[in-house]
Amino acid sequence: MRTAFLRVWKNVARLEYWLIAQVTFGMLNFARLLPPRWALELGATLGQQLGPLSGRNKLVLENLRLAFPEKSEEERQAIAKRSWRNLFRLGAEYVFLEKLIDYDPDAPDSGLIEIEGVEIFKRLQEQNASCIFFTGHIGNFELLPICAAAYGLEITALFRPPNNPYVARRLLAARRTSMGHLVPSKAGAAWGLARALDEGKSVGMLVDQKFARGVLGTFFGQPVQTNPLLPKLARHYERPVHPARCIRLPGGRFRIILEEAIELPRNSEGVIDVPASTQMLNDVVERWVREHPDQWLWSHRRWHVNMNALRKAKSRR
Repeated sequence: MRTAFLRVWKNVARLEYWLIAQVTFGMLNFARLLPPRWALELGATLGQQLGPLSGRNKLVLENLRLAFPEKSEEERQAIAKRSWRNLFRLGAEYVFLEKLIDYDPDAPDSGLIEIEGVEIFKRLQEQNASCIFFTGHIGNFELLPICAAAYGLEITALFRPPNNPYVARRLLAARRTSMGHLVPSKAGAAWGLARALDEGKSVGMLVDQKFARGVLGTFFGQPVQTNPLLPKLARHYERPVHPARCIRLPGGRFRIILEEAIELPRNSEGVIDVPASTQMLNDVVERWVREHPDQWLWSHRRWHVNMNALRKAKSRR
């Protein structure tokens, strides 16, 4: 009986995913019929209007209360609306990703993208350097590896596919056309990144998502679990670690900000301290989010912590 129930439940969930995917694809196909500027603005407007009506908005507001207890409810709701605007616009931008990628290193002021830290890109290109880049879900984070490719930096990026398998397949296909090598964040992902570093290439990671088996730390003063893979790779390969992010500017423009490599904390033996380094990554992303809170992805369960891990951590104090 239980097996039959689970089978029916899975089929219902699969049908729900399929229906959501069809609505999503229909909206994106409609967007393709419009001029890019109109389509992107329409997506942003729909996000601002529809996002607050969704069931997920409750989680967005809960997350904002955890991060910004000092702000008023009106301020948090305003941030939530703008964050939905950012998220829906990001979805629409997948349709026009090729047209948005108009960055030309020989004419850096001619397109929609400007880069802060061009000298770092150029230096890494001249040195044919192998690096580790990290970022967060801020602005249009998809543009980062594409701009790096404009300077000859080949990046193998780790990404987490959406839970919806139908959307995940379409999204992966869209990313592959423009973003080079991608490694889904599942069992064996570490080997894909390690292989790239062994070959002298660079790797990139989003480091601001919940990771159930992650290192316990804090984010906005609240307990979180973070994937320790990046510090472990840096410890093993001794590669420089560069923070990078994308922020939105007025007029549909973007600014890519590449920072100099950070010095990860080391223990008394001179080896990279993984827990301390993981916390440093959290602190960097928190700084970014505080600067542009409406451009971060608030709709995921960043503060959902495995209680067993939390109890074990407290017992060790």
